[in-house]
Amino acid sequence: MSTPLPLQFGKYYHIYSRGNNRENLFVEERNYPYFMALYAKYIGLVADTYAYCLLRNHFHFLVRIKDFGELRGLNPRQRANPDGLPSRQFSNLFNAYARALNRAYGRSGALFQRPFGRVEVVSQAHLLQLVAYIHRNPQKHGFVDDFRDWPYSSYAALMASGPTRLMRADVLAWLGGEQGFIDFHQATVNEGQIRELAPED
Repeated sequence: MSTPLPLQFGKYYHIYSRGNNRENLFVEERNYPYFMALYAKYIGLVADTYAYCLLRNHFHFLVRIKDFGELRGLNPRQRANPDGLPSRQFSNLFNAYARALNRAYGRSGALFQRPFGRVEVVSQAHLLQLVAYIHRNPQKHGFVDDFRDWPYSSYAALMASGPTRLMRADVLAWLGGEQGFIDFHQATVNEGQIRELAPED
C-alpha cells in the first residue's frame, strides 16, 4: 500500500480506520467515551470536527485541519516542526488508545489498521453527503435498525442545544437549520458520491 500524503493545514478530510484484522476497537461501553476524551486531547489541537461515528470495529470523522495560524497551545517542538503535525496528532491518538486497551485487556500488538484512512473533501456536495453517511453508518452495517438510536455518533449532539466541541452551527447552516438537518438525513445517501470518500467501508 502506498504511503498516504500527510494531512494538510486548512483542508477538510474524511478520517476513518478499523481494527487490525477487523478486530473490535471498542470492547465495552466505557471505551467509547475514553476514546473521545483522547480525541479531544490530541485532535482538538489541530482540527475542527463536524461529524463522527464510532462503531465496534471502525470509525468515521469529518474534520477540517486548522490553518497553522489558528493553532493554540502548541509546545515549542510542535511550533518549530509543523510539517506533518496533524498526521502525527492522529497517530498519537491511536497509539495512546491502543496502549490503554492493551493494558486493560491483556492484549498486545497493533490495534488499528495502518495507515489510517484519509480522503480530502473538496466540494460542498460531498461535505453534506458525508455528514449523513457518517451518521447513517450504524444502520448501514446492521448495528441498529434506526441510525438515530446509535449512541456513539454526533447526530444527537448536533441536534441538541447544550455545549459541544463540534462545529454544530456550521453543520446546521450548511443544511438550512435543524429541520433541514433532519430532512437531509431522511433522504437516501448518494453512494456514488460517497464511494470515493469512503473507499474501504
